[in-house]
Amino acid sequence: MNNTNNQKKRRGCFRNSCLGLIILVVVLGGVMFWALRSSHSLPDRFVLTIPISGTVNEIRHESSSLPFVSSRESLSLQDILFMLDHAATDERVREVLLDIGGLQATPAKITEMSQAVEKVRRGGKKVTAFLHSAEDNDYLLATACDSIIIERGGFLLLDGLKSETLFYTTPLAKLGIVFQAAQWKKYKSGIEPFLLTESSKESLEEINALLDEVFDHYLGYVSKRRGISQDSLKALMNNEPLMSAQRAKTLRLVDAVASSWELQRSLTRKITGKELTSDNDAYIHAGQYRSAVDWPLKSDSDESIAVVTLSGMIVRSAGGGAAEMSEGIDVETLRNSLETVLENKKVKAIVLRIDSPGGDALASADMLQMLDSAAVKKPLVVSMSGVAASGGYMAALAGKTIYADPLTITGSIGVYALKPNIKGLAEKIGLGRTVVTRGRYADANTLFKPLEGDAYSKFVAASGEVYDDFIGKVAASRKMKIAQVDSVAGGRVWTGSRALKTGLVDRTGGLFDAIHAAQLLAKIDPAKHPKLLLYPAQKSWWEFLFQGNDSGLAERISIVIKKQLLHEIIPGKQFSSMEAYYEMLMMSGQLHMLAVMPCEIIIR
Repeated sequence: MNNTNNQKKRRGCFRNSCLGLIILVVVLGGVMFWALRSSHSLPDRFVLTIPISGTVNEIRHESSSLPFVSSRESLSLQDILFMLDHAATDERVREVLLDIGGLQATPAKITEMSQAVEKVRRGGKKVTAFLHSAEDNDYLLATACDSIIIERGGFLLLDGLKSETLFYTTPLAKLGIVFQAAQWKKYKSGIEPFLLTESSKESLEEINALLDEVFDHYLGYVSKRRGISQDSLKALMNNEPLMSAQRAKTLRLVDAVASSWELQRSLTRKITGKELTSDNDAYIHAGQYRSAVDWPLKSDSDESIAVVTLSGMIVRSAGGGAAEMSEGIDVETLRNSLETVLENKKVKAIVLRIDSPGGDALASADMLQMLDSAAVKKPLVVSMSGVAASGGYMAALAGKTIYADPLTITGSIGVYALKPNIKGLAEKIGLGRTVVTRGRYADANTLFKPLEGDAYSKFVAASGEVYDDFIGKVAASRKMKIAQVDSVAGGRVWTGSRALKTGLVDRTGGLFDAIHAAQLLAKIDPAKHPKLLLYPAQKSWWEFLFQGNDSGLAERISIVIKKQLLHEIIPGKQFSSMEAYYEMLMMSGQLHMLAVMPCEIIIR
């Protein structure tokens, strides 16, 4: 018996030793790889190649991938903005090549990337766009460049913009699932896919207003950059939306047609004066460039500005369920970031960067309270990215000054709550239950029956109280009367330019405008370049695995792999937009007060 136990212990020790050895080898290998990569010196002259594709998130989620699992996560918006800012003044960068394909981004993000490209061009450097088989969003960004080259054999699809809303009411009803809702107010249309079979007139009013403004910008910008009249561009979209690469060149929509190899060979010869060989490649990839420069920006001052980013759905906790799987922001993460920022005496100001459609209403209120407290101690400026709506807008109220891009989606000041009822489904599958209660409402909030009588009245009243609190916060922060706020609230959605006119934001501008404003508020010498500190600090994969929460190592590895699979299978935006509903359906019918943007505007 003892021998058996000893053998088991030896086998266990052996297994543990092997695991430890494997982990040590992987960690050391990773450290050596990054050290080698960081120490790699850049040539005196080169072409900086920046791939821009897929969903452009505000920040990268580096813990989403393992070193031995391939990740297709695209560069983040902040990666691209900081990289282009470096390139604008880096004498080694002779040209910039944007390799654009399958881009999915909000209009404001495309605008901010375009402005960063224009800054590089103003610095005297040529920027070239290389398109594969491109659509409207790819082409809009490409027009910011000096020249556009389309891949030989590719095509150009310019078919305009559209908005599409799916309605789940009928198919869910066939399964025996229905919803009750409380809506504050009629423009807060996020409940419609679960209650209606088509968009309300209020929802269509909002969507049409947004599409009109985005489409006008699209036509105006492309017309100006390519020297094509807006009428001609609209005629192409309506009569010849799909065209070959050669046809696009004939119509002066692009400047040249070339294969990837032909372009690389041409640029290498131009930069080095020599033919392309394995030892004479003038291309430097974005990842290699980032590891070789001071990130995120060069600084010549000990004083710092903290950039705290709220990206994705706002949730109460990152522990478990969809929140664990998503790439949103939770209350604890923001609290940790703010505590670190406030404890650092070298941090003189805070820039709150928001790219969030909102989320849990109570979590959003908690975040605003924390941000208000931080703003008392250090100047706080808000920079809105692609979307800062509903709960995302609530967080912005802490800012001394609020910046938004003209096409930022903001506002959506409103609240709704959804209560699922699976009574019909239970009857279909023969699921019975026996309930014993103590308390009048003990079984009111259940998946198996609708809210009735006083319980339903309280459900609606609670949503109204959250709404009244929301518009009260806006009135206090923006120095507006309650009635004035209510007239622009009620779930109405605004672009940044229209939000400026309504008083919901202070200025139009991007991230660097907000950083400059924070520098002035902090009274940092304008001639100096303060150090930028980015929060929340992005954990590497090994930090996520070994310094995570109380969950076990195997569970954390499982989460990473699931995230990786979701990145590969399901577009991130689609998953994040369904997160709140997934939570609600899977958490035993728990009520969620939601302050969420009712739709997402993606140029395709």
